[in-house]
Amino acid sequence: MSVHISAKKREIAKTVLQPGDPLRAQYIAEHYLENYKLVSKTRNILCFTGSYKGKEITIGASGMGCPSIGIYSYELYTEYDVDTIIRIGTCGAYTENLKLFDILNVDNAASESTYAKYAWEIEDEIIPHQGKTFDVISQAGKDLNLNVKSANIHSSDVFYRKTPGTPAIATKYNCPAVEMEAFALFANAKYTGKNAATILTVSDIIPTLEQISADERERALRTMMELSLETAVKL
Repeated sequence: MSVHISAKKREIAKTVLQPGDPLRAQYIAEHYLENYKLVSKTRNILCFTGSYKGKEITIGASGMGCPSIGIYSYELYTEYDVDTIIRIGTCGAYTENLKLFDILNVDNAASESTYAKYAWEIEDEIIPHQGKTFDVISQAGKDLNLNVKSANIHSSDVFYRKTPGTPAIATKYNCPAVEMEAFALFANAKYTGKNAATILTVSDIIPTLEQISADERERALRTMMELSLETAVKL
């Protein structure tokens, strides 16, 4: 048991999938895991452990933003001896070169966030994925006949902005899309010597205001969920 996770140590698997939304974690557990169990519900950040194709996997929500995923991923790495965390979430595209439903395997996360600097004295504006999981995701995508795109992404602390358009840091590091968590996850993994990756589904195109409908969202996210689960089996 940690400060923010009420599971017992043995109730968390070595591989954790982290969606932002607690209800998405519940959905994955209910639809994909066998013999799953709710192991933590502190602050309604739901966490489930079960098996997929014989592999023990934990599905645990991260909440929104660098501070939130920073807390949960750090406690999973240090208090529960988790080896690998795969964030699974959605992103907005800064460019029409990406399309709705595209799946991204995040190579590097760039951010203006001070999270890495003040937590671990990591001064970098951009932090790469950590460990071998990125490569395993790429192979799992090929095995599933999915067009998984490698990309840098912008991890922003800001959802609403006074000035529209692509922020300077996203342009600087060639980030075609934006989300809010990968930078802190990669920073924690770098500091603790653990593995971290991020899989994202493009849910909206910012310049054109296109977005996935509520009905389409479930179908789109199921593909990403299955990719993450097949990756976990290969680790």
